[in-house]
Amino acid sequence: MMASEAGFDVAAFCRDCHVADVERFIERCCALYDVLVMTNKQYNLTRIDSPEGYWTKHVADSLAIAKYYPELAQKHLRMADIGCGAGFPALVLALAFPKLWIMAVDSTGKKIKFVQQAAAILELKNLRTTHGRAGELNRLEDWKEYYQVITARAVAPAAKIYGETANMLDPLDGRYILYKTPEHVQADLPEMTALTTAEGLSWGCSEEFELPNQAGRRQFLHSN
Repeated sequence: MMASEAGFDVAAFCRDCHVADVERFIERCCALYDVLVMTNKQYNLTRIDSPEGYWTKHVADSLAIAKYYPELAQKHLRMADIGCGAGFPALVLALAFPKLWIMAVDSTGKKIKFVQQAAAILELKNLRTTHGRAGELNRLEDWKEYYQVITARAVAPAAKIYGETANMLDPLDGRYILYKTPEHVQADLPEMTALTTAEGLSWGCSEEFELPNQAGRRQFLHSN
């Protein structure tokens, strides 16, 4: 499966998102696609399995976070991807940014098993997986105040994610960066501001943007 099947300039998009070795990244994303398609025939991991859908709604959607938060591409950071599903964004970000150390979390066994297997096949040293519920992991001492970035993509309202992960966030330099649509940001932003003001957290958002191939508008909600 070639990136030329994406219907947009994948290499240019990657450069905009601060991917250092674009050619190598695209090559490995092609390998990930092959693994995804093969496994999807058995386990129905995702409804998006066409080349165009993969590059647009899995790769580009996952990668866009680094365009607006370039520190993810540049710094050594510990990230938790809550409700990682079939590994998006966790697998894509781990492939793109070797300085990121990512914990992919999901409560569905078949999905976390796929992420684990894909990471092994792709020899990703900077990604680990945990099968479990965030609310339960949030109570574990080993997870307390450990992560510098907590993210989630199309999982739940921000208030739910925050309630299930607040203990995990590094209190000194940790932040939430959540994948949203503009409609979700409009609903979540005032709620999160009211919910966490007493905790010393403030919230903001990225600008709105359109995915390639007019695949939908997106926006990120972040804590400061």
